[in-house]
Amino acid sequence: MPRAQAKPRTEGGPRTNSVGIDLHRNRSHIAVIDGEGTEVLSRRITNDPATFLELLGQLEDDTQIAVEATYGWEWLAELLEEAGYELHLAHPLRTRAIAAARVKTDSVDARTLAQLLKADLLPEAYVAPRELRDLRDLLRHRIALTQMRTALKNRVHAQLARHGIHRRHADLFGKGGREFLAELGLREEPRRRLASLLSLIDDFDREVDSTTQEIDARAKVDDRVGVLTQIRGVGPYTAMLVIAEVGDVSRFPNARKLCAWAGLTPTVRSSDGKARLGHISKQGSRALRWALVEAAQHAARGSGPLRESFDRIAERRGRKVAKVAVARKIATLCFYGLRDGEIRCLARRCRPSAGVFMAVSS
Repeated sequence: MPRAQAKPRTEGGPRTNSVGIDLHRNRSHIAVIDGEGTEVLSRRITNDPATFLELLGQLEDDTQIAVEATYGWEWLAELLEEAGYELHLAHPLRTRAIAAARVKTDSVDARTLAQLLKADLLPEAYVAPRELRDLRDLLRHRIALTQMRTALKNRVHAQLARHGIHRRHADLFGKGGREFLAELGLREEPRRRLASLLSLIDDFDREVDSTTQEIDARAKVDDRVGVLTQIRGVGPYTAMLVIAEVGDVSRFPNARKLCAWAGLTPTVRSSDGKARLGHISKQGSRALRWALVEAAQHAARGSGPLRESFDRIAERRGRKVAKVAVARKIATLCFYGLRDGEIRCLARRCRPSAGVFMAVSS
């Protein structure tokens, strides 16, 4: 069935329709509020592109649409953008804080999104361009592959432990380690399971290498990578991950806002003039936070100001707090590197490090 085309808009005309879509896996609810604030449509539909466009195409000109950033929102965003609609992505946590309701149904949620959008009170999340979303997906795909490969390697270590075998190589999956595993005197059943795990690890090695080559090719033509890799602990992969996750850095007024968005700033509880700092919020991009913490771990093993900061904080607050604090410093440096095209506080250009590449591939 061909996609229905949205009606042409009148340039400069008033926004006559505010649409809220409560998106779910298989079905979604659509609510439409007209220019006078009256709900003119509330309908549950299947998640079919043609159905969405046919329904929206029946509305008047100047339709704006609000969709909550829930699981699987990307396909609908691309559909609406291609059809020429004005899309607003609602921030889930902030939307719930503003529009808490005693009665919560799909129709109520959709109507609430439309009402907040019409009143210009919708807390919006950043909608990255399609090219940036594709880059994020590529980088997160590599993270997922390396994590699954690490889980398989842990199963190999666990199998050796169950049979009381002590490994003789630091890298059990290098050339010497593989020879050691091949010479083990295991019974047929454990040997089959070990061979299966090693075969799967080889498969993941090929996929990780293929993905890494694609990321490397993109990193070589991006000037921002050369700027960010001046930071100790930040390699090409981490630099690309920062670029993809942050997107348009101008949406952050300062470095602290970027750190807060990455979930690296402490929560604050204040009452009666007393304030207490808690753990970091862990909100925002989980992939970015993971990459910055990995970079902080590698920076703490080298030398320079980041290592000095790590040692000074670790002595007073412990290594975990120091690691997060250094990750926050790296995020701050990345902000200035992306905003200014240079990091002026670095006296000289450091040699780009591939340390994080090694970290995520283990």
